[in-house]
Amino acid sequence: METQEIERILKDALGLEEVYVQGENAHFGVIVIDDEIAGLSRLKQQQTIYAPLMQYFSSGEIHALSIKTFTQEKWKRERLLNPIN
Repeated sequence: METQEIERILKDALGLEEVYVQGENAHFGVIVIDDEIAGLSRLKQQQTIYAPLMQYFSSGEIHALSIKTFTQEKWKRERLLNPIN
């Protein structure tokens, strides 16, 4: 599965404007920038982000997914400290 496909699925399903996916060989990391999702408990964040991807877990296209969430404000600070190349 391609990282761009995961990004598209999450953007479409969750109405996200900003999401980044890295990884390969069915192991991926997701960064979601969304005030609403970042405000949820960690369990609810995982449930929300996993839900549109469940069929890909079932098929084995995604085996592992790490999740980081940021509010818009925290993401601005993170980007200043750790720019994405």
